[in-house]
Amino acid sequence: MKDGFLKAAALSPALRVADCGYNTDQILTQLRDCAQRGVKLAVFPEFCLTGYTCGDLFLQRTLQQGALEGLGRILEASAGLDLVALVGLPLMVRGKLYNCAAVVCRGQILGVVPKTYLPNYGEFYEKRQFTPGSCEVEQITLCGQEVPFGTSLLFRCRQLESFVLGVELCEDLWSALPPSTFHALAGATVIANLSASDETVGKAEYRRALVENQSARLLCGYIYASAAHGESTQDMVFAGHNLIAENGTLLAEALPFGGKIAETELDCQRLESERAKNTSFEPTSDGYVTVDFDLNLSETALTRWVDPAPFVPGDPARRAARCELILTMQADGLAKRMEHARAKKAVIGISGGLDSCLALLVAVRAMKQLGRPAADVLAVTMPCFGTTKRTRSNAEILCNELGVSFQEIDIARTVHSHFADIGQDESVLDVTFENGQARVRTLELMDLANRTGGLVVGTGDLSELALGWATYNGDHMSMYGVNAGVPKTLVRHLVRYEADAAGEGALQKVLLDILDTPVSPELLPAKDGEIAQKTEDLVGPYELHDFYLYYVLRFGFGPAKIFRLAKAAFAGRAEYPDEVLYKWLRNFYWRFFAQQFKRSCLPDGPKVGSVTLSPRGDWRMPSDASAALWLAELEQLPLHHSL
Repeated sequence: MKDGFLKAAALSPALRVADCGYNTDQILTQLRDCAQRGVKLAVFPEFCLTGYTCGDLFLQRTLQQGALEGLGRILEASAGLDLVALVGLPLMVRGKLYNCAAVVCRGQILGVVPKTYLPNYGEFYEKRQFTPGSCEVEQITLCGQEVPFGTSLLFRCRQLESFVLGVELCEDLWSALPPSTFHALAGATVIANLSASDETVGKAEYRRALVENQSARLLCGYIYASAAHGESTQDMVFAGHNLIAENGTLLAEALPFGGKIAETELDCQRLESERAKNTSFEPTSDGYVTVDFDLNLSETALTRWVDPAPFVPGDPARRAARCELILTMQADGLAKRMEHARAKKAVIGISGGLDSCLALLVAVRAMKQLGRPAADVLAVTMPCFGTTKRTRSNAEILCNELGVSFQEIDIARTVHSHFADIGQDESVLDVTFENGQARVRTLELMDLANRTGGLVVGTGDLSELALGWATYNGDHMSMYGVNAGVPKTLVRHLVRYEADAAGEGALQKVLLDILDTPVSPELLPAKDGEIAQKTEDLVGPYELHDFYLYYVLRFGFGPAKIFRLAKAAFAGRAEYPDEVLYKWLRNFYWRFFAQQFKRSCLPDGPKVGSVTLSPRGDWRMPSDASAALWLAELEQLPLHHSL
């Protein structure tokens, strides 16, 4: 449970209708197995102690008593198990019969939650035997314990306060206003649903969508355990379709008739983080009673998949659709700005590298959207001391293939003059040597845009902004930054997408060569005609930095948890042992804090994803904030002391 991870399981044990002893045996076997696997929350189906299809047998005292005896056995066994278990049973309370979920932990019944909505249509006749539950919480005596009973119950773990459990049963989810909505607003981060949903054609897809959407709407983890083999097949068939979702994402699924368990880890801290920044999620706990319980705060082995490229969809079809959407958003933003500014030209500094290539592709799309010729894009290459033949050639070929206007300005003479003005020794290849070139390039672009009635289109991407890998008032500045919301790992896929769309020919060839070119600002003299300055050798691999950036900005996780997630995501990658992950994570935090001043005065640019660094949008941070706390947390990791 450390770092907020809760191992949960949705189980569907085989049962016999009305055979409470047999059913209890099956539940106990699975419960003990769960405890051995480190499961902390085990959810069983609706009426798992009796079977859902008992019909009027539910009204028989013998069956009711059999269920109570089964609950007593589970209660006794749970005393030695470090988990919370939810089991379904019929329960007589003050002369009325209820369809209930009992919440059990370490020999204690934490509470009993009755079903709110009783289906009485189609194949369902629950109102024949049962009474709807009340939101009023009362005390009842059950198995010799005083137990809270009612729908307005929450269960909170003292050792992991972000784990707050709410409970509903089957039809409750399918209603217009599920009880889980109120549970979540009252503080529940995890919803358990004990269900007996029979299987019909098309129902699995609808059920899956319900669980995913409810978890997304409530910013919660949702565990759905459904009845399976052993229920009566007199008029229905039950398939054990078990699901676990987290904030709209399906994490685990036991397919219908597969006889499997859905098991994974929920990230309760992630859910808590989502709610903290969502001002539309307005908590209210009126009428709710919260029961606290204890579990051991142990390490949870991660089995859930941690995506090493969180900005890039793994599925090719989804990735292509995402690329098309982002390109369209970028182009639409630039088109609007061109219209508003009445700009005659879109002026872009083209280097032969990835970022300027993407900006150029976006500008061409924008012109097409505006019904203007591609020639209204003015691409300017500005070779200097570090420019290689490869990048210079690729820049020109790309511009010719796209049909944009192309101009070359050799800035070497201007840079020499500038260095003379400020007394820079050109043999000293320092930051002044590098930044002087970047600022001269920006000067040329800005003044050229003025002369042509144009607008300078920025090329820097989100990853560079996070690391501060941009020259202040150099390539850091533009009149509209189309790539400002696009991380470097995604830039590559956007260019690849356009290469695939280009078909075989010169355009595709040059795009592929640009993709194969090392990322570099080319501000240091080339060596034997090859790029001498490779960005990732200096600041670290962008796939690592994009991973760190995602979890820092999207969820506000601390360095220790991000390091743990990185180890899971990049496990098996020989180039990323723990010491490399640690080195670049430390470097990320140092640069991220030190370079905020550049992000505090960014030009306008379109937001395209959930993570952005615009000072007017998603990210507001003091330019002089200290990184001391974050670096200190990193230094507490065992790895730090072994380096």
